[in-house]
Amino acid sequence: MKSILDVPQTLPAALAGFTLLTLCCGFPTSAATFTPEPLFETSSSYTTAIPRTDGGSDPASIYYPVVSGSATVPENLPIALLLQGALVNQTNYSNFAGIVAQYGFAVVVPNHFRTLVDPVVGPFPGLFPEQQQVLDVLAFLKTENTNATAPIAGQLNTSQLGLLGHSFGGAVGLAAVQNTCVPILCTGSYTRPPELKAGAFYGASFFDPRFQNTIPAINNQEVPVALIAGSKDGVTDLADVEATYNQIQELPKTLITVIGANHYGITNTDNPVRDPIRPTLEQSVATEAIARWSALFLRANILGDEQAFNYIFNTGDALDPNVTTTAAVPEPGTVVGIILFTGGVLSLKRQSQQTRIRDQD
Repeated sequence: MKSILDVPQTLPAALAGFTLLTLCCGFPTSAATFTPEPLFETSSSYTTAIPRTDGGSDPASIYYPVVSGSATVPENLPIALLLQGALVNQTNYSNFAGIVAQYGFAVVVPNHFRTLVDPVVGPFPGLFPEQQQVLDVLAFLKTENTNATAPIAGQLNTSQLGLLGHSFGGAVGLAAVQNTCVPILCTGSYTRPPELKAGAFYGASFFDPRFQNTIPAINNQEVPVALIAGSKDGVTDLADVEATYNQIQELPKTLITVIGANHYGITNTDNPVRDPIRPTLEQSVATEAIARWSALFLRANILGDEQAFNYIFNTGDALDPNVTTTAAVPEPGTVVGIILFTGGVLSLKRQSQQTRIRDQD
């Protein structure tokens, strides 16, 4: 098993389309024929600095959709915070973040530099996300939404926040949804903001030696969670991701396996130094698939997009040849279940899916 702190071997283990229906403002709520393509043909971005509670600031890029043929930014954009993998520069997520933005999100990708401390080798500085970023980014964007010079000014829905994460950042995201301050993933104190509505994490597990080589129960407290994994991941074992999925306590939840992608399928380029297994799925194809499933999961669970929900939990597995899914949703008789099942009965995992993954690897 690999640790949630998946970092280079030089570190000790403990550290280790919808067509837009209006020409401005807002999103279509339904369409006669659903397509999982992005709502917007293009996205743009700008750079900024996000103040930190502990002083200083994090350089960041913010990606947002643009109405085709104009510079118009649609209004009421939910926020999606991407928590980077350990030592992965935020610029390496530009392709992924741009695609997610095209689904109608303002995607924030900071570079968070801090120092981890190992009892044997001492301090180790680098790019390591932490839970406090959830609060810092949310506070910043509430201010940025009133900044007349910002491209996204007045266009954000700051009451809706989703988390994205890669590897170490996914572990941070899993900790953040639980309203607890997990050592190494969190410094100081942390209280989950009510704005946090859902999370989708790639190449991440919650396995760590400090938990006696087990994965603890993940009390996500009604925050829907998607785990997305590459079948060729040589850093985070697929078995650990599956075990983490099984420990997520509350529904809905889903496990999405991208066949042929390795640990760096989410980034602009592969990393043969840190992942010894080469992907069999083209990098751009893997990135698009991870972005599409992440964005539609957030749309389904933050915006109540029924067709996105149906794609994630029912039809998408059959439509995407590079993906298999496992999913669990509340029973239709529950209050949450009644809401979620509006728009169609869901069929869940096909029994042959895990065999299909192994056969194609």
